[in-house]
Order: sequence, then structure tokens, then C-alpha cells
Amino acid sequence: MLKDELQSVREKFFTNAPSHVTDNVTRATNELIESGFATGLKKGDKAPDFTLKNAAGKSITLSKVLEDGPVILNFYRGGWCPYCNLELRAYEAMLEDIKAAGAQLIAISPQTPDQSLTTVEKNNLSYEVVSDPSQEVIAAYNLLFEMPEYLVETYKHDFNLNLADYNSKQHSWRLPVAGTVVISQSGTIIMSSANVDYMYRAEPEEVLRNLKNHSKV
Repeated sequence: MLKDELQSVREKFFTNAPSHVTDNVTRATNELIESGFATGLKKGDKAPDFTLKNAAGKSITLSKVLEDGPVILNFYRGGWCPYCNLELRAYEAMLEDIKAAGAQLIAISPQTPDQSLTTVEKNNLSYEVVSDPSQEVIAAYNLLFEMPEYLVETYKHDFNLNLADYNSKQHSWRLPVAGTVVISQSGTIIMSSANVDYMYRAEPEEVLRNLKNHSKV
């Protein structure tokens, strides 16, 4: 299961990373939880419509995709995030089951289209992966937050990672909380999960179960 793979990566991080790094990551997560920000939309809310470019540069409009059935939206941080890559591959592994349930999957990140294409190729993804460089859609789904300066420095100096290489230069250090939203064909949210601690994600099997249960109602 995805949670077991995520737990393995998490344990390695906390075992091997310097204490000041793990302390900063934990501090930032706790501060975000306490802030009450980026908690996602709720079940029963109307899903905000959007048009974003996919990895091939084609415009994808949510309302148009919904004409063919329900949609699962997966908001991920970026292809540089090992937890995100595990999650993206987990959804790819069950894509046929999602299609069999009459649904489609769209993954959204603040990465530029070129970086989204790299993510698609690296993970061999066959579903839509779209870019939200302005982060307006991420914000509309109440998942957007800004990294604190001390964590930015940790990413730059300890992880050797500069998000300006992946996201728009204007909003490099703003990210989505890892979130998953299931949207009915009518555009209503039937499941919403927002994991402020990025090391944990909604289990794809549970997401699919919610989708199937709704279709039976």
C-alpha cells in the first residue's frame, strides 16, 4: 500500500537527516497545522472550474472533462518530492480501475509545464498532469501555503533544492498541501482530503472506494 512506501521513506529521512533539518521540517509542519490554513475545500462544496495546460501544452478544462464523468484531482508538490512521486505512481498503477469506475484523474502542481513533462516521463504517467504556475487554482481549492524562510534556507542549503528551478520565479516558495479531491459529474465535491504533513497522503484505494460508493447512490 502507498502508506507503507511513504512510511519507509519517512523513516529513512528521520534516521539519516541532520537533527536541525528534521527539526525545521517538523516545526514548519506543526506551524502550518496550528495556523488552520490550507485545509482544503469540504465535501458538498462546488468544485472551482479551471483551465490549465497539461505537460504537452494542451489546455485542460475541468468542466469539459466532467462532461464524461467524475474526476479525481490530485494536488502534489512537485516532481522533486519523493513522496509525491510515490503517490503519482500509485495512481498510475490503479488507473484502469479508475477508468472502469467511469472517472478520470488529473494531477496538479505549481511546476512549469516543462517540469510537469519531466515528471510524466520520469514516472511513466498516462493520465493528465497539469501546471498551475500562477497557483490560482491551488488557492481556489484552499490548499496553498507559503514556506517559512527558515525552511526555504533548509531546502536550499541542506537539500540543495531551489524551487525557482521548478516553479514560476514569482511564486517559487509557495506550494500546495498534498490534497485529493473527488468531484461528481455535477461538479460537487464528494470527497476531500488535505494532508498538511506532506509525508502522509490519502490512500488511493480509499479514494476509489469513495468514488464507487457515490456512483451507487
